[in-house]
Amino acid sequence: MKRLSRLLPRRPFFLALPLALLFVIGNASVLAATTDDNAAAVNPFIPLMFALGVILLASRAGGAIARRLNQPRVLGQLIVGILLGPTVLDMLHWGILQGVDLQHTIKEFAELGVLLLMFNIGLEVHVSELMKVGKVAVFAGVLGVVAPVALTLLVALPAGYDMIPALFAGVTLAATSVSISAQVLLELGYLRTKEGNALLATALIDDVLAILFVSLTLVLAGAGSAEEGADFSQLLVIVAQMAGYIVIAFALAWYALPPLMRWIREQPPLSQSYGVPIFALISALLFGWSAEYLGGVAAITGAFIAGVGLSKLSSQEMKHEIEQSTSHLAYVFLVPIFFVDVGLETDLSAFPLDALPFMLLLLLMAVISKVFGAGLGARMGGFNLRESLCVGVCMVSRGEVGLIIISIGLTSGILDSGSELYAALFMVILLTTVLTPPLVRWVFGGPNTEAGGNPILVATSRGD
Repeated sequence: MKRLSRLLPRRPFFLALPLALLFVIGNASVLAATTDDNAAAVNPFIPLMFALGVILLASRAGGAIARRLNQPRVLGQLIVGILLGPTVLDMLHWGILQGVDLQHTIKEFAELGVLLLMFNIGLEVHVSELMKVGKVAVFAGVLGVVAPVALTLLVALPAGYDMIPALFAGVTLAATSVSISAQVLLELGYLRTKEGNALLATALIDDVLAILFVSLTLVLAGAGSAEEGADFSQLLVIVAQMAGYIVIAFALAWYALPPLMRWIREQPPLSQSYGVPIFALISALLFGWSAEYLGGVAAITGAFIAGVGLSKLSSQEMKHEIEQSTSHLAYVFLVPIFFVDVGLETDLSAFPLDALPFMLLLLLMAVISKVFGAGLGARMGGFNLRESLCVGVCMVSRGEVGLIIISIGLTSGILDSGSELYAALFMVILLTTVLTPPLVRWVFGGPNTEAGGNPILVATSRGD
């Protein structure tokens, strides 16, 4: 017991005590703000304040405990999200929160969080450094998508699943959530290293290829737009749309955003009262919107591109102002909500035990396919064995991107929410997301004391 108390000092326990108190309050019927008769009269903002307060407190407590255990703060935030979710505490169904639907609102806050996370990471990027790992990114990105698809087919087809659902399962596991690994690398101080740049460049290619594979599967299934006679010409249009968007978006971000920001800086009515950071935030939101609406790629890709464009700013004062303001908004409020929300949407208690062997096999394949697929690609691109392993491990997390793709499978009818395949895929997405932070820390071997990353972002993400 003494050894345990030394490992977990008193502070983490004191941080956890309010969670128990909040759970009691949340389930106390005498304090509940609503009943079935007057639920419609509840102002939804009142329970939202309570829910966000609990999430931020739990995030901070979980992150502090993870740091005490020498693990990335992200891991604690993910785990505490699972505890708050339907698996254990089922926070969103506490008595004090009854009468309103907060899940979608919290999800929107979480999506804003990951958008700003990728925007801030883009601000840290030097394009010249990305270009140096371009060959690695191409090979690792391609093999990091092809390997999960191929290996999933080898697992799912012998298990009795049809070709289209098995193919879509492979496409789902071909996705990568760069935000999880990037946040861990930011905490450790490795984001600006060769491996960190390779991760960002590889993830961009991975994102495009994964969406292309999704579109191809929908076309093969006849689920994309069956009334209009879906065929491969649609796929060509999608490819051209995404490629055209990425080229145009990068050009606008690189050549238009920096001059626009300099002009805004010279206009006192626009630049006063945090004008420059506000317009930087506007660019992140608009680029994120255009990525989904116009380009057919993930919104986080558009926000990342906007950040890369603003990283070109020659004025260090402007960059500092943007980085400080947006990182504080992200890491103080929105990013913790994003990581906790992953667990809030997860109900491990509902997982069918019959699907456990298949899920474990699928999980093993999901990890191996990324480590060896992306890792082999990095090796072919010129990285040594250790650097290749680092890139492969960083690509393991499926996170929110995997959840988005699996939801497409549900809405298109390819996957059935009651099937063992869906349950296994959902669990694999969750487990790869939770496993990635400690794996990344293990493969990199600890904090980089010689990191040249942005001290503002590093300090904010660590909470130091």
